[in-house]
Amino acid sequence: MSVDVTKSKTRNRFKPKISRRVLLDLVLVTAGIAAFFVFPNSLGFMTRILIMIIMVLSLDLVLGYAGVASLGHAALFGTGAYAAGMFAVYASANPLLGLVVGAVAGAVIAFVSGLILMRASGLTLLMLSIAVAQILFEVVNSERDLTGGSDGLLGIDMDPILGIYAFDFFGRTGYWYALIVLVLVFILLRIVVASPFGLVARGIHESHERMRAIGTSVYWRLVGIYTLAGGIAGIGGALSAQVTELVSLESLGFNLSAEAMIMLILGGTGRLYGAIFGTVIFMTVHHTAASIDPFNWLFVIGGMVLFVVYFVPEGFMGLPARLGKHLGLRK
Repeated sequence: MSVDVTKSKTRNRFKPKISRRVLLDLVLVTAGIAAFFVFPNSLGFMTRILIMIIMVLSLDLVLGYAGVASLGHAALFGTGAYAAGMFAVYASANPLLGLVVGAVAGAVIAFVSGLILMRASGLTLLMLSIAVAQILFEVVNSERDLTGGSDGLLGIDMDPILGIYAFDFFGRTGYWYALIVLVLVFILLRIVVASPFGLVARGIHESHERMRAIGTSVYWRLVGIYTLAGGIAGIGGALSAQVTELVSLESLGFNLSAEAMIMLILGGTGRLYGAIFGTVIFMTVHHTAASIDPFNWLFVIGGMVLFVVYFVPEGFMGLPARLGKHLGLRK
């Protein structure tokens, strides 16, 4: 009898959490669909938001779940972009094959660089991650015949998706394409973070020593997590190349890595939803503030970061809970 009561309480305790999660998923998907019809003249900008969400999600897997800080994440994104772009120019313009190529390229670079990066920590890790991105930046810039150098990789002309849906000037196909890929990536990450692999990542974040004590190979687990994140970032880069039909050196630049880090901090690390909300908030504020004052928009972003760091360390995703606790609505 007591066992049945315990099981019933356990089911009741987890049921609200599951329903709230499903409800939020439905709200986000509905918002993505509705945005297409509400902002038909801003599809290019919104597609860029969707692509950046994928990149920030991959960073969240590394930083938020595994606790590995990196300021060179653009190396993985840019590798995927250039790989997919060159594949389209020199081999095949099939978008789905290009996504696979971008994912594999990002994962390979992440694995190779991760063999070195995952042996470091703290400031050393940050500097090494920046160094990897800068090395790739210089390699791409020097190979002008293949990559276009500082002029960017031009001549990308993608085939229709599945041979049916052609990319159009207004960005309709590109938006739906990016939205569907984002949903699939989110589902994949949801499965990963709930799996034993994801739980190990959380354990490593909490304490390397404890995980080693129970027999976990921390180093190789971190390499595996970084490789998976590289593949996802590569998908984001490939999407960027295919939708814009252009790849520039900015996709490997430090600014992109720093902005992705800020987006994640604003939304909240260790939460997949935080990557989504943080990216939307950052890019919307950036777009609006820069249109009002192109020279001083960083003051607005800086103010938001200071607010989060000092008042809501969990990010904007933690703001409702903090307000509820402050107002006495939650204990």
